Amino acid sequence: MNKTLFRFTLFLAALLATTALCASKADFLAHYKGTPYHDSRYQGGAQLIPGKVICAYYDLGGEGVAYHDSDAANHGSGDLNPADGSYLHEFRMNEGVDISFTKFKLDPAIDDNPYDKVVPPADLLYVGWTVPGEWFNVTVQVAEAAEYSADLLYTSNRGGSISLDVNGEPATGPLTIASTFDTADPLAWRQWHHWNLAPGLVRLKLPKGKSVLTVHIVSEGQMNLATFDFKKAR
Repeated sequence: MNKTLFRFTLFLAALLATTALCASKADFLAHYKGTPYHDSRYQGGAQLIPGKVICAYYDLGGEGVAYHDSDAANHGSGDLNPADGSYLHEFRMNEGVDISFTKFKLDPAIDDNPYDKVVPPADLLYVGWTVPGEWFNVTVQVAEAAEYSADLLYTSNRGGSISLDVNGEPATGPLTIASTFDTADPLAWRQWHHWNLAPGLVRLKLPKGKSVLTVHIVSEGQMNLATFDFKKAR
């Protein structure tokens, strides 16, 4: 095969792959019933890439559409954080995904503790109480078609793995989450609050425009997932 024919064959293969990806995306989005999260305080709609995708702002649509959770109770909002009329305590408390937020300046220290690998922002909403088999969708708006990497802000008291889909298609395979367990911490319950950053954990090819990312809990669970910070990959 001469060089011209070889280059044309590569071009044709890439074109066919792109066409198939666009068709798959269009078909998924045409049938998807979820919508970007919004409320009286957050009115941003689809989350922007590049940028930080906040897990707690998973889509509206309910069980089986925007998320799957192992039970219908929110074990954070309205439970661990008692319903008191405040935004953070009652955030999405009637949905099955379990939500809490980072708490600072308490005694004993919770999320601003000395065993953090990185210190998260205060009052940051996150998805917790995760169990294998659970998932949630996040609608994003991508500035340009490219390969992106993302740093994950998280805790994990036993390690585990997650994976991501793009528009209903598997995109990453299992991604290993390192444990943040620290034997030096004398408080057993605080093993769920040792925050860490997994740089470049996720690497995805994303088309321009609207897409839906699905975050799957693959193994172990017991992870708190706060943000995916997406940047163009180098």
